[in-house]
Amino acid sequence: MNTNKSGRRRLGTIALAVTLSAALAACGNNESSGSSGSPAPAGSAAPGASAPAKKETKTIKIGYLAVMDDAQAILAYEAGLYEKQGLKAEMTKFNSGTDLIKAIAGGQLDAGVLGFTNALTWSAQGADLKVVGGAQMGFHSILVGKDSSIKSVADLKGKKLASQKPGSTADVVLNGVALAKANLTNKDLDMKYVEPAAAIQALQAGQVDAAFVFEPFDKIAQKQFGAKPIYEVGKEWPFPCMVMITSNSVLKKDRDLINRALDAQKEAIEMLQKDPQAAADKITKHFIEGDSLDTPNGKVSAKEVIKESIASQTFNWEINPDQVKRMQEMADIMQKQGALDKPMKVEDILDLSWQQSVKK
Repeated sequence: MNTNKSGRRRLGTIALAVTLSAALAACGNNESSGSSGSPAPAGSAAPGASAPAKKETKTIKIGYLAVMDDAQAILAYEAGLYEKQGLKAEMTKFNSGTDLIKAIAGGQLDAGVLGFTNALTWSAQGADLKVVGGAQMGFHSILVGKDSSIKSVADLKGKKLASQKPGSTADVVLNGVALAKANLTNKDLDMKYVEPAAAIQALQAGQVDAAFVFEPFDKIAQKQFGAKPIYEVGKEWPFPCMVMITSNSVLKKDRDLINRALDAQKEAIEMLQKDPQAAADKITKHFIEGDSLDTPNGKVSAKEVIKESIASQTFNWEINPDQVKRMQEMADIMQKQGALDKPMKVEDILDLSWQQSVKK
């Protein structure tokens, strides 16, 4: 794991270059980088006004995945929102939720943004984890080539579909929701388990008939070679995909640390919702290398692609009762699929005291 010790405020970027082959090559080693050379905190007091009491500076170690689902964690860093809350954020990029959750459970991280299915799996194995806040609702698309005759999920029977590995959040919803509603199982398809960048490359090359991916891979594929979405789980079956996870030991030791991080991510989510262009200006470099993408119709602004990706998502800092019910449905699906050895009660791993205090 490489550590960035330069004076630039930058997280490790996912090297999605302007070609999909470069995007595939980018899925390499984890990186970590501490915050330095940070911008001045936003919201400083006006001249003549009393400045708010300065918070004690605390260091927090946060893990994230370089996917659009984790945009709020990345944006909170790039926009100086952690610093605004008196936090020195040490950000570590992971290539899988499994590795990230291991780091939280093992005490190497204070918190992380990742799929809540990871928290369920590890809690079932005895890890003392807590979901403390929302992040993003699940948006995963099934894409086909621009000239494909595949029009619906049912048409995938007997076809090659590229998706993430068994046990991943994507795999859970693909089998438990998307295929199930079409009366299919993964045994009815020729499954190819690869990372999203590889899935898109395979689709472009005609090596598979469809790909099940999330943003920004969805928009990049549509822009670069005219891929068509035939199904979007976020529209058909919205579910809380990404959440903020910590350990119970961290909460007992310093709940204020986690609350500050949640405050920062809440502000980041509000920016993502209200001003996707401003958010894209700050985070595009983490998803696309260079200023533009080459498409059949010429170059397209990289920031515009990420802006569209942001606008297509639903980011939530709150976990409401309906979402808790949907999370329980996910847990039940996982148990039926064998991902969980026994039934899990989602409420047992939730600690929503922060959002309750915010709403007062």
